[in-house]
Amino acid sequence: MSALTSVDEALGLLAQNTFARAAETVSLDAALGARLAAPVIARVSRPPVAVSAMDGYAVRLADVAAAGARLRIIGDAPAGRPFAGRIREGEAVRIFTGSVIPDGADHVVIQEDADTDGATIVCLNTYAAPEHVRHAGIDFAEGDTLLEQGALITPAGLSVAAAANHGSLSVWKRLRIGILANGDELRPPGSELSAGQIVNSNPAGLGALVREWGGEPVDLGIVGDSLSSIHSRIEGARDIDIFLPVGGASVGDHDLMRPAFAGAGFMPVFERVAVKPGKPTWFSRRGQQRVVGLPGNPASAFVCAHLFLKPLLTGRTGHAFIKARSVSALPAPGRRETFLRASIHAGPDGVLHVESAPDQDSSLISPFLNANGLIRRLSGSPAVAVGDLVDVLMIGPVRPGK
Repeated sequence: MSALTSVDEALGLLAQNTFARAAETVSLDAALGARLAAPVIARVSRPPVAVSAMDGYAVRLADVAAAGARLRIIGDAPAGRPFAGRIREGEAVRIFTGSVIPDGADHVVIQEDADTDGATIVCLNTYAAPEHVRHAGIDFAEGDTLLEQGALITPAGLSVAAAANHGSLSVWKRLRIGILANGDELRPPGSELSAGQIVNSNPAGLGALVREWGGEPVDLGIVGDSLSSIHSRIEGARDIDIFLPVGGASVGDHDLMRPAFAGAGFMPVFERVAVKPGKPTWFSRRGQQRVVGLPGNPASAFVCAHLFLKPLLTGRTGHAFIKARSVSALPAPGRRETFLRASIHAGPDGVLHVESAPDQDSSLISPFLNANGLIRRLSGSPAVAVGDLVDVLMIGPVRPGK
């Protein structure tokens, strides 16, 4: 039996086997969830010129220093049709939200603060400083780097790219991740189950993670416990970049995934990891194809997807662990590095607080409903008392304090 590979060693080996990614140009409506192959540089300033933040009247601040100032309306400036002249002493221009501030003006009197007869306005307030003017480039300036290469494109990112006058984006071509479940006992969700059969639940969640991380999940279905059927499914998926076999990863008589991939020409890089949950996790490659083999237990599959699939998929090596204060007493871990599903929230002391799920059984899916982080427990580390700081890996947003 092969020796166990440490978590850090496994991550190092994954870093040596990342992909030479191809770039493609896609429209904005096709870019959500992809990763940028080139940074997004602002092609325009936003706003490009000073504009009004409110409906009202563009004026010179010096003319409205005292309440009751009367100004002559010399024109209007609807959005998209700037006023062509210049505002001089005692003059005002009717203006609207988003309209260009006319030359000579440096302040907007909102319409609620002015009486008008159509030809003049009377300002009802006094003003000590300019108000309601959005100056050129207050959001971003032409030439600013708005999104870095490798950034995951979010709805906010799409809005920023569009505002920066990009109609398309250069993104990394999405890696195709083939999720292949193994087990004679597995049936698709929604099936009528007979004795001994269970629902094949892992691909639904793993596919969602793949999409979240910028990949394209491909459901390769359920394959039975036979080398020939697994081999046939492998050879029918030559367009897959990363195979994600789930189950059949251990060393029992019916655990056939690794030998099936070995028989198809995939060379092992590591075969077992000193991690809990997820010791049977393995990694192989054949040419430009990769395999990240996950255990069938849901907690093991989800935890190891975060630990080992995400870095390979995103091209970012390693993980960024942060400190949080434990509100749970934790026993000393065993001989394997351990990752505990946990809930992380903002603490009243300004430090993140983390609470371990009470049951860490690797067959349980429901603890992930409340888990937004994983507590890292290194092999040989001491027990944790309530209030001790621990390392955590975020897998979801921080929650508000309790």
